[in-house]
Amino acid sequence: QVQLVESGGGLVQAGGSLRLSCAASRSIFGSNVMGWYRQAPGKQRELVAFITRSFSTNYADSVKGRFTISRDNAKSTVYLQMNSLKPEDTAVYYCNTVPRVVDWGQGTQVTVSS
Repeated sequence: QVQLVESGGGLVQAGGSLRLSCAASRSIFGSNVMGWYRQAPGKQRELVAFITRSFSTNYADSVKGRFTISRDNAKSTVYLQMNSLKPEDTAVYYCNTVPRVVDWGQGTQVTVSS
């Protein structure tokens, strides 16, 4: 059964912005910390940001100051606002629970050109 559906990725030039969305099932959304992960070619999957049920946030150093994670409990949706994008941000972006993940969705591709 599908639990996580990511959307909003695309092609963007360096310095541009994208807003990613993750629609989660109500059952897992309401019971877990939610995060955004990414996997770039040749690199392992990494946690980019997470947001707690009390709306506290945390970011990887590589995206701090540029990305903003948020959540809408009524919509069971997590967002990732990505500004000042760099080519090294190119990756497939996934949402999932933190720290223990559930089944992964398909992710959404973000490609940043120089």
